[in-house]
Amino acid sequence: MGMSVTISAATDRDAEQILKLQYLCYQPEAALYDDYSIQPLTQTLEDLRAELSDACVVVARLGTEVVGAVRGTADADGTAAIGKLVVHPRMQRHGLGGRLLTAVEERLTAERSAKRYRLSAGHRSEGNLRLYRSHGYTPVGTEQLNPRLSLVTLEKDAATAEGTPQDYVASA
Repeated sequence: MGMSVTISAATDRDAEQILKLQYLCYQPEAALYDDYSIQPLTQTLEDLRAELSDACVVVARLGTEVVGAVRGTADADGTAAIGKLVVHPRMQRHGLGGRLLTAVEERLTAERSAKRYRLSAGHRSEGNLRLYRSHGYTPVGTEQLNPRLSLVTLEKDAATAEGTPQDYVASA
């Protein structure tokens, strides 16, 4: 009756759906900080396709529809930068963001030898900060980007990633 959400590596064919989902999901963030010029809202399809070829990109699918995505890269020192974690509004609050976060961490460790993970969120993005903390991330710094926005940076060692909570499969 219902379909399960599957998580897998993104392909170039997912680019348009990821970009549309990203645009939808970043609207509340832009409104929260009164800034609609943020990079997730101005990224082009060409730029996203380049990211897909260089980064570790994971998507969540409900049937053929992309309902979530996250990206990560790792530098030579083993620090993985994770970003643009998005989940379709109708799929939020079912553990899907946590599943995507765990999946990208696992891929970054296996494929890019990540030793630690780093991500950022706006200081007023309480839902995002709560998710990251619940998955073992701790704040390591705050940078004020403009009078309306301070960026909180959080980190977690890859060695502690195995202890993060496993989320259930969301069904529709």
